[in-house]
Amino acid sequence: MRPDQPVQSAATDQEGSGRGYAKGRARRQEILRTAHRAFADQGFRATSMREIAEAVGLSQAGLLHYFRSKDDLLAEVLRLRDEETYAFNQRFGRETGMAALRRLVDLVELNARQAGLVRLYTVLSGESVGAGHPAQPYFISRYTELRERVAGYLRGARAEGLIREDVDVVQAATSILAVMDGLQLQWLLDPASVDMPEVFTRFLDGYLRGLA
Repeated sequence: MRPDQPVQSAATDQEGSGRGYAKGRARRQEILRTAHRAFADQGFRATSMREIAEAVGLSQAGLLHYFRSKDDLLAEVLRLRDEETYAFNQRFGRETGMAALRRLVDLVELNARQAGLVRLYTVLSGESVGAGHPAQPYFISRYTELRERVAGYLRGARAEGLIREDVDVVQAATSILAVMDGLQLQWLLDPASVDMPEVFTRFLDGYLRGLA
């Protein structure tokens, strides 16, 4: 080092490293947002890594620096949906029984405010029924978890004496989830004609009365 060359302190090194990390994190989020839109609009199969790379101003090799494969990118995109659900469950996760069942209306209202995530979920879940689709294990696991969660709410309502002892709670949970997903599809196709929270509220009220 020349005598007149400035010495770079450890603090300066850390600051530069921090800026580099922040920049890399921002670029990663940009890639995820771009992939989210592409997967939601045209599905996983029809979207190429090259297409995503070009959209964010990277080469395909540059994109692979952030995500090792298209399957890895898909897994990260799916976590966007999980983060929203996790935040919702943190707010209302301690409720059980009938109170928890009523919170499903709040979840539908939340989904009505985030069309992009709902579109992504709907497109990829439908596409995942094809053999070998990388998202198939994710959706199988997710539906298993959701059925059991809603069935647990129904068991709680049964313990509260609010639904009959003979109700098959897993079958009832499957029916409730089917209505939620079917409404999402109709709402995405024609949002002006389908008031998703209102329709679901009316369905849930009538369905739970039938189980009482």
